Amino acid sequence: MKAQLKQITTSPNNSFKVKVFEEKEFKAEWHFHPQYELTYMIQSTGIRYVGDSMQAFERGDLVLVGKNVPHSWKTIDAKNEQVKCVVIQWDEDLFKHWIDKPEFTSIKKMLLKSSYGLSFDLKTALSLEPSFSSIFRQNPFERFLSLLNILNTLATKASIKLLAGPSFGKDLSLKESHRVNVINNYIKDNYQNEPSLTELSNKLSLSKEAFCRFFKKTFDKTYSSYLNEYKITIASKMLIETDLSVSEIGYESGFNNLSFFHRQFNKYKQISPNTYRQLYQRI
Repeated sequence: MKAQLKQITTSPNNSFKVKVFEEKEFKAEWHFHPQYELTYMIQSTGIRYVGDSMQAFERGDLVLVGKNVPHSWKTIDAKNEQVKCVVIQWDEDLFKHWIDKPEFTSIKKMLLKSSYGLSFDLKTALSLEPSFSSIFRQNPFERFLSLLNILNTLATKASIKLLAGPSFGKDLSLKESHRVNVINNYIKDNYQNEPSLTELSNKLSLSKEAFCRFFKKTFDKTYSSYLNEYKITIASKMLIETDLSVSEIGYESGFNNLSFFHRQFNKYKQISPNTYRQLYQRI
């Protein structure tokens, strides 16, 4: 998928960009840029989109997106926590004189995989939080060394998961990318009230048939499947973060039929809601 191009700039004294993002919620729509981007979540929860991947995020979420990989984060948080994350962005030529050196073999392999978007295990991510928290205050030389150390740790010690699937493509026009943003925002705002395919089609000035063809071509799944997957993502987040009963969570995440909720949860998570909660409930 190809989304809105976003320009990234650096300061005169630095060859890459480091920023601490602190806002009430994420504002960026689904977008891409030619820079690599490493994002560490210090605070906030919600839904993360990378290519055709859609997953819940929370504190400790650490993701690397490669060049021109569309992505966005959407804040969905009943606790109303302010977003705080560290974002590091760099151009491909930052390591152009070193990337083929033997010392960079592991980092090079990781950067090649980042064309699908990568997430890293929570234990390694949390161990790097002091590095992410301090890098913004460092002088340019120390900052560069910190980035190298972070990348080396991720490439040699972390467990890595690819985010975008094998059917992920990069051929959408800006008009089609705008449609993706409208779809994701509409589902986010209406998932509890059974989002209307008719209303969403009208928002995009498409017939139902044209909308369904566009959706299947873009997401490689039907609208109903995508909507159910979104609701299950919300439900899994609530199972970890709240004390609501499984039945309450089923209704709160937009399912009117609890039997259907359980079937869908098993379909997307390969586990029951109760077992999921037991495995992932915070201590």
